[in-house]
Amino acid sequence: MSQNNTVPNREVAHRVFAREFNDSTHTFREEDDDMAPVYALLPTGVNANRVFIVGTLTETENIGNEEEYWQGRIVDPTGTFFVYAGKYQQKAEAFLRDTEPPTFVSITGKPRTYETDDGTVRVSVRPEHIAEVDESTRQRWIAETASRTLDRIESFDEMDAYSRMASEQYGDDVELYREAVIEALQSIED
Repeated sequence: MSQNNTVPNREVAHRVFAREFNDSTHTFREEDDDMAPVYALLPTGVNANRVFIVGTLTETENIGNEEEYWQGRIVDPTGTFFVYAGKYQQKAEAFLRDTEPPTFVSITGKPRTYETDDGTVRVSVRPEHIAEVDESTRQRWIAETASRTLDRIESFDEMDAYSRMASEQYGDDVELYREAVIEALQSIED
């Protein structure tokens, strides 16, 4: 009897602080196929098709016109993430509609960029999974995200393909993300 493995391989969800995520304005595909994954290029030199974030859901709002389209504002110690969920993310949409802020949440989702009328590129998350979590989960996420961010900063100088691409897109100064790590860790020490 043969097994049919129909479960698609999912790409790893990168842990990233809001400060770095919001600077990740360059997106690209590795293949010309329209169905190929879209990656956000993190300034520390990683291609992220998915991200894992934890923070405080501080605000939700239905910004849809004819259909519900929910925006959530999630704050971590370094800044703010915006998530958007509509009819294609029904569970996330229901969560944002029914949850009373403030509360700690974890989100796994896909980075998305969009350009405003004035040409500014904004970055957001399209949630695949969203859940309420406790403060200790948030603190563990901060500690683990700090560690992963430092690893990316240390690897940046090795200049692999994504580091070179990040250097071309954003420049070589990744030290501000080390400052974000320090800021984040201080928030859980206080």
